[in-house]
Amino acid sequence: MMKNNVLYYIALAVLLFSAACSSNEDNQLADSTYAPSPVEWSYNATIYEVNVRQFSEEGSFARVEEALPRLKELGIEIVWLMPVHPIGEVERKGSLGSYYSVKDFFDVNPEFGTKDDFRSLVETAHSLDMKVLLDWVANHTAWDNSLTETNPGFFETNDEGNFIPPRGTDWSDVIQLDYSNPEVHDYMVSALRYWVEEFGVDGYRADVAYLVPTEFWERARRELDEIKPVFMLAEAHEPELHPAFDMGYNWEVHHTMNRIAAGENTVADLEQEINNVKERFGRDVFMMNFITNHDENSWAGTEFDRLGDGVDAFAVLMSTMEGMPLIYNGQETGFDHMLEFFEKDPIVWDFDSPYQDFYSTLFHLKREHPALQNGSRGGEMMRINTSDDESVYAFSRSQNDEHVVVVLNLSDAAVSITLEPGAPAGSYMSLFGDGSFDDGIPASMDLEAWDYHVFVSSN
Repeated sequence: MMKNNVLYYIALAVLLFSAACSSNEDNQLADSTYAPSPVEWSYNATIYEVNVRQFSEEGSFARVEEALPRLKELGIEIVWLMPVHPIGEVERKGSLGSYYSVKDFFDVNPEFGTKDDFRSLVETAHSLDMKVLLDWVANHTAWDNSLTETNPGFFETNDEGNFIPPRGTDWSDVIQLDYSNPEVHDYMVSALRYWVEEFGVDGYRADVAYLVPTEFWERARRELDEIKPVFMLAEAHEPELHPAFDMGYNWEVHHTMNRIAAGENTVADLEQEINNVKERFGRDVFMMNFITNHDENSWAGTEFDRLGDGVDAFAVLMSTMEGMPLIYNGQETGFDHMLEFFEKDPIVWDFDSPYQDFYSTLFHLKREHPALQNGSRGGEMMRINTSDDESVYAFSRSQNDEHVVVVLNLSDAAVSITLEPGAPAGSYMSLFGDGSFDDGIPASMDLEAWDYHVFVSSN
């Protein structure tokens, strides 16, 4: 009898152990297949990047908060704040340092204001039905981040045991976190949770997201969504980061725009890159379209430096193609200056600039037209061939029998073209101008250098 009891309990233990293993495997499988959908408010949104330091003479949260009604009127739904944390002083670059050298992940830069000031900014944005994303630096910290004293094991070191900057970079003002240490995952997730739980931020833009393990981002997304559904933007162009992220950078299309303006690429190259993005990411992943951002502005030149007279045409493209348009502070008033990155260099605002109406027209169309929604909710870009496909890029997007047709001369020469069949039939209004067309868009048109037309169905 004793022998039988022993065998029974051994068999029971094996059974329970097997069940536990199976449960763990099921949980791991569930975790690995977590696939959240983008939050509802992101499907027709335009995103606005704020450099708090340079946004005003004061460089404060309060001045950004004051501007929110203007941004709402411009057609902005998402405000992305570049890092708001205290900046490291050890190995600092310039007199003010880089926003991406984070000294404390749980505090705000006192140069910008207080936590209460930050909370007020978020609350005001929410009262305007706008959302706030924080720029998050998960890959590295400042040399004088307190973690170097309290948790030195959080960092990678060289053979001599010294902290090191991220490998292969010139980022001498920061040091590399070690994600082979599970405690780094725990700490960083807790910091991400803090700003959602305590201040109500609506998501994150993840700096150099591709340098941080994907499994970290997958865990972070799950835990943040348990607090409230968030929106996640990766500074990356890697499909494997999705669905932890809702949106990535449309870098290759951006670079192709620059090369077309420089005479190095043609419309054929643009079409190829747009098709490549669809193949790599599918249509459910949002791509962020832009002609400038903080990196491009400070290091590669303004949009006017890089795109010349093609700025307006490429702005129309980024606002009407598949994906979410980004605008960098000052862009909406035609600000043409490379902002200093490590010094104070405030934007000079020209609120009489025609660019305000130009961008407002585009962004309101983006918000209101069903064909321009993000992901598979919007209309797929359908190429319309013309008699000069080397210079002209024409396409339509349609949803629910509503259409947008865009014709762009992406060259520095005037052209006369004929559109081949392909544009949806119906009545149209010209977005920029007073023209109306009851029998479809014109089959022939003359385009000046870098000219553009946007036709919106009026059925």
